[in-house]
Amino acid sequence: MSGSPDVLQIEPLFIERVWGRHDLAPLFGQHEKRIGEVWFPLDDESPLLVKFLFTSQRLSIQVHPRDEFAALHEQSRGKTEMWHVLDAAPEATIALGLNCDVTLEALREAIANGAVLDLVEWVPVKAGDTLLAPAGTIHALGEGLIVCEIQQNSDVTYRLYDYNRPRELHLEKGLAVSDLTRCNGRREFPVACDHFLTEMLEISAPAASSVECEYLLIPVAGSGTLAGKPFEAGQCWKVSAGAGPVALTGTPGTRILRTRAC
Repeated sequence: MSGSPDVLQIEPLFIERVWGRHDLAPLFGQHEKRIGEVWFPLDDESPLLVKFLFTSQRLSIQVHPRDEFAALHEQSRGKTEMWHVLDAAPEATIALGLNCDVTLEALREAIANGAVLDLVEWVPVKAGDTLLAPAGTIHALGEGLIVCEIQQNSDVTYRLYDYNRPRELHLEKGLAVSDLTRCNGRREFPVACDHFLTEMLEISAPAASSVECEYLLIPVAGSGTLAGKPFEAGQCWKVSAGAGPVALTGTPGTRILRTRAC
């Protein structure tokens, strides 16, 4: 991290994924490895984790547990998450929940024969869309996407179906935590759930940003200054509790996600 104790820039961590990309423009440029996720980790005690995701293929059909199940079986938090779409190829989609109510045995059979791809709700998305995936929601990012993900600080993922890629599946645990009903995940800002509150700040002139708690600022477009320090899109900054009003300036069109734990 860099900056003052009250306002810190979080260093990114680049994670290779089979479904990632070499070209991470416009946020990070070219990489030798196929990067799928850029994490901004704080520490294990931090309740939230911010990522940018870059997809060239569909991700696995997967699900995350709620807090109680994760604590019992994984010694971890659960994982509710949201995505704000920054870029999307034509006809890009995100699988979010199921398109009908099913029984557990019907879902198990659909996973075994690949028909689960027809059971999930493939939601068309474009740049500017925002979706919330509560823990227990069966989901998958589609190909051709750049998204900012805000989530509970957990890496517990149960893969249900993975297109015959040579990776471990977690069928029994995944079925145990899956919500078997439909999900209405589209959201407008502010996005509120039991675990975090996220707002969109649009900065085109000097302003101040302050809430009475620790929060994270994630520039997703434009550039400017934060407490006198230059920022640009593709970064993540931590503002400590008690920092007081933090001065923000930005070029026209600058957009910043501000999120805090609930």
